[in-house]
Amino acid sequence: MGIKKTETTQDVYTAIGLMSGTSFDGVDVACVRTDGVDYCEPLGFLSVPYSDLLRAAIKTHLGKRSDVDGSVEILAQEITRFQASAVQTFLARFPLDVDIDVIGFHGQTMFHDPDNGFTWQIGSGALMAAITGTDVVNDFRSADMRAGGQGAPLIPLYHKVLAARLEKPVAILNIGGVSNITYIAAETTSEDSVIAFDTGTGNALLDDWVYKNTGQNFDHDGALAASGIVQQSILDALLAGAYFTKPAPKSLDRDEWSSDIVSGLSVEDGAATLAAFSVDAVCLGFDLLPEKPKSLYVGGGGRHNKFMMKRLADKLNINVESADTLGWDGDAMEAQGFAYLAVRSLKNLPLSLPKTTGVKVPQTGGVLHKAESGMSTVIDKQKSA
Repeated sequence: MGIKKTETTQDVYTAIGLMSGTSFDGVDVACVRTDGVDYCEPLGFLSVPYSDLLRAAIKTHLGKRSDVDGSVEILAQEITRFQASAVQTFLARFPLDVDIDVIGFHGQTMFHDPDNGFTWQIGSGALMAAITGTDVVNDFRSADMRAGGQGAPLIPLYHKVLAARLEKPVAILNIGGVSNITYIAAETTSEDSVIAFDTGTGNALLDDWVYKNTGQNFDHDGALAASGIVQQSILDALLAGAYFTKPAPKSLDRDEWSSDIVSGLSVEDGAATLAAFSVDAVCLGFDLLPEKPKSLYVGGGGRHNKFMMKRLADKLNINVESADTLGWDGDAMEAQGFAYLAVRSLKNLPLSLPKTTGVKVPQTGGVLHKAESGMSTVIDKQKSA
């Protein structure tokens, strides 16, 4: 069943964003009404979990740089069809009185190697457009990397919209598979008012450890970590890694580190040490900010980890809260962000800035797949501020 779409150009669009992060637990579907600038109204959110088979297939292909035997293309088609079905499920559950103008389709990251100018998110924008009958923007990261950027993180401009009325300076932390932070200065009119970078691992190592030892996909509420003892020598060795001496902006792959570093520990001690690594990496990241934020608001799955949240508050000594306390949906923020970025892409507006990805000048991007024609258009022009 196709999704009706408008044929006219307008200032405000209704957009769906699809995000499957480096935790690869499923796809988040969010719908917003936005002008791609400073207005963004959430219209609904749904998270659809991957099957165990699909999750296992993704894990098998992580770290690949090419599709030698065609298996990645098969997986890409499967992911696309799954996420297109998730869109239809969302629309059945949240019937809207407006048409969908565009879908922002992030795809599933296989490997991210910004130091060598390589990133790979799989998923077919053309197939998504054909199945849903709606225009699709995907491949958000490549243009930024071609222009000298890291290709990540890309959500900071959406964070700036969310934080418009908050006391500043303020920081927003996403703890997904990888953690990334957005700093928004008190003076928000200049390009340098938004700074962003990946702080380090988020849930990835902890999730891998918990799955390996318990068969569970994550540490529910941080209970395992809370019952363990942080092994300081291992933590110190992890925090001495070269990544933490790099200046921002910077980004990394989910598998920059391995949970094997805590092999031999009890499940609880391993969980505590890996969770502490995620938190202490964020604290190191605060040293790269021009001023200490008044508050830190946390989105992503990691905000449910009580061990992480308490350690963040204790070590940073500032107000640390879940993004949900502001009336935001901490699970929906990244999917909402890619809906917002899809509209910015249609309007040829920047998706990244020098202080968010290291790109030389503000950079737009994305590939537009028109549903009615099956044609794809690369949106890849450098933008001045």
